[in-house]
Amino acid sequence: MLRQHYALNNQNRIVRLEFRLRYFQLFNRPADEVERQLTFGQIAALRFANDMEFSTLLEKALAFNLSADEIKKSIRDWQPDNMRV
Repeated sequence: MLRQHYALNNQNRIVRLEFRLRYFQLFNRPADEVERQLTFGQIAALRFANDMEFSTLLEKALAFNLSADEIKKSIRDWQPDNMRV
């Protein structure tokens, strides 16, 4: 049980790092300010969106404080994470 908890915490850190990298690749600026405004659930939900939807969903998440579930339901081209622990 403790090992699985450790693995999930590490994976959560990786999800945040992936968000920062993706944001930088798409917008050519650091994600620090945006990341502070989002919950981990919102960040995790955004990773399922393709690059075309990512920016639109990110703007909506920030403007309307969409929940993780609302973000997931808004995704049209779902990109699954088949490697989650």
